[in-house]
This record gives sequence, C-alpha cells and structure tokens, in this order.
Amino acid sequence: MKLFQAYHLLVLFSLTATTIAVGVPSYAKSGCSDMCGKVRIPYPFGIGVSCSLNRWFIMDCNSSTPYLYALSDLQVLRVNLENQTVTVDMAYHECLNPVGNISQIMSIDLASSPFLFSKSHNKFVFKGCGNAVMIDHGSHVLSECSSNCQNDTLSDCQMTVPHYLKSYNINITRQGGHDIACESAFLVDENSYVEGRFSRDNNNSYVPMSLLWTLSDGDMYNYILDVIDGKVNCYYDSVLVEVDLDDHNSMKSWKCVTYPGEGNPYLTYGHSVTKECARCNQRGKYCRYDKTYDPDGVFTRWNFTCEDSIWFEIKANKTSLGVILGISISMGVLFLVIISYLLYKFIKKTKAKRQRKRFFKRNGGLLLKQQEETDSSLVGKTILFTSRELEKATDNFNENRILGRGGQGTVYKGMLVDGRIVAIKKSKIVDESQLEQFINEVVILSQVNHRNVVRLLGCCLETNVPLLVSEFIQNGTLYDRLHNQIDELPFSSNMRLQIATEVAGALAYLHSATSFPIYHRDIKSTNILLDDKYRAKVSDFGTSRFVSIDQTHLTTLVKGTFGYLDPEYFQSSQFIEKSDVYSFGVVLVELLTGERPISLTRFGENRSLATHFMLAMEDGRVMSIFDATVIKEGTRNELLEIANLAMRCLNLNGKYRPTMKEVATELETMRTLHIPSTGQGTNGPMMYADDLTVLAYGESSSTFLSFNTNISQ
Repeated sequence: MKLFQAYHLLVLFSLTATTIAVGVPSYAKSGCSDMCGKVRIPYPFGIGVSCSLNRWFIMDCNSSTPYLYALSDLQVLRVNLENQTVTVDMAYHECLNPVGNISQIMSIDLASSPFLFSKSHNKFVFKGCGNAVMIDHGSHVLSECSSNCQNDTLSDCQMTVPHYLKSYNINITRQGGHDIACESAFLVDENSYVEGRFSRDNNNSYVPMSLLWTLSDGDMYNYILDVIDGKVNCYYDSVLVEVDLDDHNSMKSWKCVTYPGEGNPYLTYGHSVTKECARCNQRGKYCRYDKTYDPDGVFTRWNFTCEDSIWFEIKANKTSLGVILGISISMGVLFLVIISYLLYKFIKKTKAKRQRKRFFKRNGGLLLKQQEETDSSLVGKTILFTSRELEKATDNFNENRILGRGGQGTVYKGMLVDGRIVAIKKSKIVDESQLEQFINEVVILSQVNHRNVVRLLGCCLETNVPLLVSEFIQNGTLYDRLHNQIDELPFSSNMRLQIATEVAGALAYLHSATSFPIYHRDIKSTNILLDDKYRAKVSDFGTSRFVSIDQTHLTTLVKGTFGYLDPEYFQSSQFIEKSDVYSFGVVLVELLTGERPISLTRFGENRSLATHFMLAMEDGRVMSIFDATVIKEGTRNELLEIANLAMRCLNLNGKYRPTMKEVATELETMRTLHIPSTGQGTNGPMMYADDLTVLAYGESSSTFLSFNTNISQ
C-alpha cells in the first residue's frame, strides 16, 4: 500500500510541476517568500532553513534587509543566477595609519563554505601612495598595485584577480616622503566600483564584493538515487564547470543552464518561456536561442530563431516528456520492487514451511501419526496446533505474556481464535532420545480427564522446541497463595483440607485409574494451581513418566525439587509410586504450617520443612509450628488425624507409606466429617503443644498412626 501511495504522490507532483512551469514563473521554493525588501532571494538561497538548500544558503530578513547567516551576517545586495554570484557588502578600512610604513588587511576565511571570492567579477583596488600587495594564505603574491603620488594627491590603482580565492591578505607599504592620512586597498565588485556604490556607517566603510557560490554533487538531484526534496533540480539542464583555485588546483561545480525568460532555472518548476517563444510554440514551431559573442569571446546577446523541427513536439513539451519518462521509470521501478518483494516473501514462506516440516519430524510428529493410525480411538484426541496459531495467541511470545519460568521451560498466557484462554509451555531444550516417550505422554495426558488435573489441550511440534497447550487456571499457584499472600481472602482450614483432598484424589487417579500408571515426579505447591473457585488442579507433567502395569519402579536420573524430593529415591535413583506420596506429604505439611519447604530462617536440619515437622512431632511441640488459622479453626481430633497422615507419608521407608488411593480416601473421610467452626473452635476443645506426644520413630507400619493415648477427649 505504501509503495502505491508513493507512486501516486510522484505522479501528482510531476503533473503539478508541469502546470507551474508553463504558467507563472517562480524564484523561491513553494510556500517561501522570494523578496526581502527590494532584494530578490532566489533558490538555492532562501529566507529560513526550510526555504534554502542548506545552512550556507540561509538568508535572514531583518528590517527588509537580507543577511547571509553563515558568513557572519554579511548584508546581501543581490543574487545573480546566470553568473552564480551573490554580491555582499564587505567592510574595509577607508583610512589606514601604517605602523613603520607597513599595514595589513585580512579578509574573511571562506575555507569550509561553498563560496569563493570571484575573480571574474571583482578587481583589486588600491588608493594611496606606495605599494599594495594581495597575497594568499601561503604568502604567494596574487596581485600588486603601485602608485606614485604627486602634490600629495591620492592615486587609484586597479588590478585583476588571477584566481578564485578562499581567503587573502593585503599588505600596504607607504611611499617614502609622503604623509597622506587616508590610504585603503580592497577587493570590490567591478560593476559596483564603476558605479560608485559605497556605503558607510558610524564605524566602518563598506564596499560591494561578489562571491561565487558553488554546488557539489551532493547538492544536485540524482534521478536514480535521490528524492527531489532538499536538492537542486534544474529546469532545463545542468553542466559541470571547472573553477581554477591557483596554478595547480581546481574544483568542480554544478551550474544550471539558463535561457531567456523569467523565473529560476534552479527550480524544477521555476522558469517560463519568453513571449516570443510562446508565440512561436503556438504556431507549431520550435524556438531556439543561441548565444552571440564578440571577437574577444565576451557574451553580448541571445539570438532568437523560430524554426520547424521534427523534434518540436518533444522539445516544446519537454516537461510533459519528463513527466511521461518519470511515470514510466517509476512504474518500472515499482514493478521491480513488487516482484522482488513477492519473490522474497515466497522464498521466505517456502523456507519457513520446510523448517516447520523439519521440526515436526524431529519433535516426533511422525510417531504421533503412527500411533493414531495404529489406534483409531486416538484420532482427534490429540490436537495439533500450528506455530502461527500459538504465535498469534501469545503476540509472538511477548514477554508481557509470561506467567512463569521453571526448570523445564517458560509458560505463556494466550488466547486462541475461539476466545479460549490457555497456558502455553515452551520447553527449554528437546531431548531427541526421549521423543518416543514424550509423544506417548502427550497422547496419554490428552486423554486424562479429571476435574483436579490441568487438562492438556494439545501440542505444537512445528517449532524448535515442542509447545504444550493446556487450560488456563486463573488464581495462580498454591505456593503463592500460602507464602506470598497474593490476595486478602482468608485461607481457612476447610479450604486447606479441601485442596489436600483434591490433590490426593488427582494423584490417586493418575497412579491407579488411568490405562497406564502415571508418576508425576515433581509434586510441589508451585505445581498445584487454583481455579476461580479455589479448586486444586495438578499441573506440569514435564518430568512425569508412564509405567507398565507390572512395573514397580522407574530407574532414572534423579529429577525433582529440593525440599520435596523423596530421600529414598535420591539415594537409589529408583522412583516408585510412594515417591509421589512423600512429596505430597511435604505439601500437606505446608498446608498445616504455612511454612516454606526450605527456609533460611531455620537452622541446621530444621531448614527442611519435612525434618522440622518430624522433629517437632518427636518433641511434642508440633502445635507451635502450625499456622494460626489452622489452630484457630481446627479441632484436636482433626489435627491429630491430619498430622498422623502427614507423618505416614513422610516415612523414610517407602514401603511403609500409604498409597495415594489410601491417602485420598482418608482425607475424603476427614473432609466429610469436618464441620467448619465459627472461628472459636466450638466443635471440640483446642489442642496445645503440651498435649502432644508421639511414639518413638520406627519402621513399623504403625509409626505415627496415633498420638499418645493419654490425651483425653
């Protein structure tokens, strides 16, 4: 769309330029004033930054008088487009008093500017008695004037300037025996000196001086590389002229060709033909101008002829031809740009498609299809999302969409096209040796349908690492709810018991109710999510494994989270069903105590919450570590049963731990019998730390099954 807009803008500009050129002539850029007082200011000069070619050509118009801003605000008298000169008022010393019969005059330095002291339109003048020498910056004599005064009358010496100059100095030596007060030497515009145009204020005298202004390659519009704005684009044509600086050096400068007529040849639309040429064109003929020179090679006048020519239509409508050529070239360039862009997009799309296919194959996509072909019941159960769908859902995986980071990867929040809010897990690495196992897990988990297990909606295998898409649970993790106090809703004892019951039920379902037992292997409070009604949802099966019915354990690299890790699994590298039970026991203690699984505020072996809890049970001070809400709302019997169950789950010997099914059954029974108190513990007397004692810790299955029987009801 932007390309077509630029093309139409170019056509409109060209047509507008044609209208202006044929009609009223112009001297300044469109929208700029071309007059300051009685002085015309033509482009490339301009009043203000936006109206000039660059900073060197900026004019300040103060009190109807133009000043050249870049050259110490020299007053401008006129600008000549044909000669490419600007005449300025230059201060000079009218009366010099030489010291030791020698005085020196220094000019301004034009070294970094595009201006030169003109040799063709200036002459060196000395008024006085003695000798005046013009020298360059290297003490090379450029011109010399000598005057012999008689009867103390000032003599006037005039000399030409041999080269275009950037700077000069004038040394004056007074003639011996003369003591005339006023002596002066200066460079002056030839025509102005003849006409006697001098000015004077209170402090200085001024003499007109002509400066040649030059145009470099960077100042000129290039039809291929440049945009026209900010460049000089000649109405007729441009020529490259050579400017001699000294005996050995010269420089190149561009100049716009001028023909009779009004307007500015340095503007695309700035010139108009003469009346005689217009009448010639109306007769269907071609007007031609040739320069006439005198025998000395000096231009005298333009010679006009009106002639027939087979090229009349082209020459008479040069601007129209330029528009046609401009449009044709623009269309050609536009066509090439469009073709190149479409080709680029096609190649990029093809490469992306091949890459997606390569990732799909590497990430186990073919294995997934084979399983679906083998078992028709799996067809449609595992949804394959495309990379484009998930990029759109997550705003190209914007960091603002990150829900959390973990050891297995990063989880993003996304919204599918059907409006569903989902959580998208982007793994950190892909282990190609585990692809078959990964695909098996995806297939099985996509069929898991339990109200307390985060549902896996599908996956994407077209990216560098596999992406898992699951339902979004809005109330965050149990860890945040317990330890970070993310909201002010009271976390009651009943809510804690409900969450423990739901998590136990979900794990029991995974262990025993699915077609293949699923060991989670990373049960912790950060992997337990809470929905809008604070129902528990077990999530993050990144380290989960399936086992066959006849297997009793998995021998794997130890994976899990410190503080929740089964010590027996850590020592043997054999993960059993009871390893999940141990991790659940830590979560249960978290719910009872409200403390973190590993705490730097505790010391020694008490830093581990599991050990801290067991030691407190042995010392009969377990009530001192329970959360205040639990103590306030729970009864003694309820806390006895839950604490006993937690201790059984944390048994160091896995075979003496209950199964998750047994844990779920016991918790469900407790929850059924539990009636939330009003906050004062009216359903039974409260327990205190001194009331709790435990049996010695052993390896029997009855360890921590009950508290000391001397605790009365």
